[in-house]
Amino acid sequence: MSAKALIFYGGWEGHEPEACAAIVEEMLQAEGFDVRSEAGVAVLGEADLARFDLIVPMCTQVSIDQASLERLCTAIEAGTGLAGFHGGMGDTFRDAPAYQFMAGGQWVAHPGDILDYRVEIAQPQHPLMEGIDDFEYRSEQYFLHVDPGNEVLATTTFDGSHAPWIAGTVMPVVWTRRHGRGRVFYSALGHQASEFTNPQMREILRRGLVWASRTTDSRETGT
Repeated sequence: MSAKALIFYGGWEGHEPEACAAIVEEMLQAEGFDVRSEAGVAVLGEADLARFDLIVPMCTQVSIDQASLERLCTAIEAGTGLAGFHGGMGDTFRDAPAYQFMAGGQWVAHPGDILDYRVEIAQPQHPLMEGIDDFEYRSEQYFLHVDPGNEVLATTTFDGSHAPWIAGTVMPVVWTRRHGRGRVFYSALGHQASEFTNPQMREILRRGLVWASRTTDSRETGT
């Protein structure tokens, strides 16, 4: 039986949520997932979330009612995977600390807006990073408030050009974590749909989506 994934998308249009959701849906289908993609967050209050093996949030700056939030958190704690990228996952529910606790971080700034920066692989031997070298990237360089318990797989270093007081700050870009029995994956890369043409960004996300799914064999993709 195919693994089941839920994508919910929307929120701030600057992140091109509909276009990005379509790309991620195709990626997951290519990996054998049966994908349900829904605009908005209403699905979190209607669907049996525990039946999904993977949930992918792609809604920037939206709100969620307490009952739906609890349903989402309960599903992840019970073993459904949570995976996503950039503001679609890292700035989804600003007013919901329980979600941020589960995701492992929250976006707070991107000094300088779109710029060139370097992504440095922190664990090159990790299955999600294997074969991927440090690379240059052009996008928003995310400054996040992050959980110190995350397993950080890639980082970036701020040079202070646009906020001198953070010069030398090493910021996580990609991480994994556990929330109850659920696997959580996050990548800060992917401001707009055009960034999926970057092979490293796309491959890191592809691997992370598959890894987070409840059906993934941990012996093959790391714990």
